Amino acid sequence: MATKKGKSKGPTSNVIAQNKKARFEYHINETFEAGLALAGWEVKSLRAGKAQLTDTYILIRNGEAWLLGSHIMPLNTASTHEIADPTRTRKLLLHRKEIAKLFSVTQDKGHTCVPLKLYWKRNKVKCELALVTGKKIHDKRATEKDRDWNRQKGRIMREHNKA
Repeated sequence: MATKKGKSKGPTSNVIAQNKKARFEYHINETFEAGLALAGWEVKSLRAGKAQLTDTYILIRNGEAWLLGSHIMPLNTASTHEIADPTRTRKLLLHRKEIAKLFSVTQDKGHTCVPLKLYWKRNKVKCELALVTGKKIHDKRATEKDRDWNRQKGRIMREHNKA
């Protein structure tokens, strides 16, 4: 029986950071996968899990997509000779047709593009971004109500199974 050498599938997660607020605030219409242009110290910080995507958005300018507002905390040991800016604007690597589609849809009223999560794909950092429309207050309440009901339903089922 043949086994793969050097490949260990452990319980480690590939997700670095998630934007949980985006799933609550917006209706997700379509998702894309983009690469990120990063500096060496940023990759080391991401391996340590020092990233945040809260209040982050995507800007499309001059035919290029940019990630604004993301926060990658620099490690003390990673970069001694370089000044690290944790909130710098990072370039997203997308195909030209994908950028054109994102640009055309975000020009419509009520549509925007937000990052959902940062994750590892092999040894590359990827960003899952989505074209979204904003939820109304009653939609947010319905989402919260469904979440609470599912939680309550799980409790009832666990108690019923114990008896």
